[in-house]
Amino acid sequence: MPSLLGIEELPRPEIEAILARAKDFQPLQNQPHKKLDTLRGKMIVNLFFEPSTRTRTSFEIAAKRLGADAVSITASGSSVSKGESLVDTLNTLAAMRPNAIVMRHAASGAPHFLSRYLETPIINAGDGTHEHPTQALLDARTILDRTEALEGLRVAIIGDIAHSRVARSNVHLLSKFGVDIVLCGPASLLPPELAHIAPGVTLTHDIREAIREADVIMMLRVQLERQHESPFPAGEYFRFYGLTLEHLALAKPEAIVMHPGPINRGRELSSEVADFQRSVILNQVENGIAVRMAVLERIIG
Repeated sequence: MPSLLGIEELPRPEIEAILARAKDFQPLQNQPHKKLDTLRGKMIVNLFFEPSTRTRTSFEIAAKRLGADAVSITASGSSVSKGESLVDTLNTLAAMRPNAIVMRHAASGAPHFLSRYLETPIINAGDGTHEHPTQALLDARTILDRTEALEGLRVAIIGDIAHSRVARSNVHLLSKFGVDIVLCGPASLLPPELAHIAPGVTLTHDIREAIREADVIMMLRVQLERQHESPFPAGEYFRFYGLTLEHLALAKPEAIVMHPGPINRGRELSSEVADFQRSVILNQVENGIAVRMAVLERIIG
């Protein structure tokens, strides 16, 4: 796997291999000595043009746990802030001979564009509203920790679907395993064309319909920074699309609640749900390290 640009083009056997390897790395979390030498002598550059806590930090931790060195650069700390083009910035970094560049950018397709010009492997850490492949992989790993297989599950993805790269990557991944996927949100945040994004996808504006008999409820952050129209007031949005304990009664008894973070309590879900015993939000964060270790090992190991 020379790069990881998205889930859409990633074959199912490749996905299964990454998820299986991530499972091997999970026990490392609880060991006193967490560092391996698998990627000793390798160098990873994290280049983030958008804010990030979970993804940037977990990629850095993943690299260091594999024995690699990691350097993190933000947009404000790069020469792009001085007017340098993105291509020139990446070429400059590539000239320093890192083994991989982990990149997040606000423009959809930016990693794909740059991969045509660089020999250095690129790992997409989120590009605009397009994809966030490692998030979908860690979400799948989290689901598989609680069920034997993805096949046959019903997954409800609720919230700001229109601007969510997390939703798109999850739809592409889950559809490869025959999952029944329900996308739910207000009309302005749920484009009708998403019904054709992948097999097994249905749309609804009714949160109760989406949650009914669901095995997994995946809530999404309302991405106010990407919305050009007037946003819903927090209270009004929560009234129609915020997840409460009452809603969970409609799902299957062992249904889990997910959220890619950061969560906004009182807008996307109640505090009671966020802290509920069936919430796996922090498990997703933990699995992010194991999955990103598997991705780094597969690309440059």
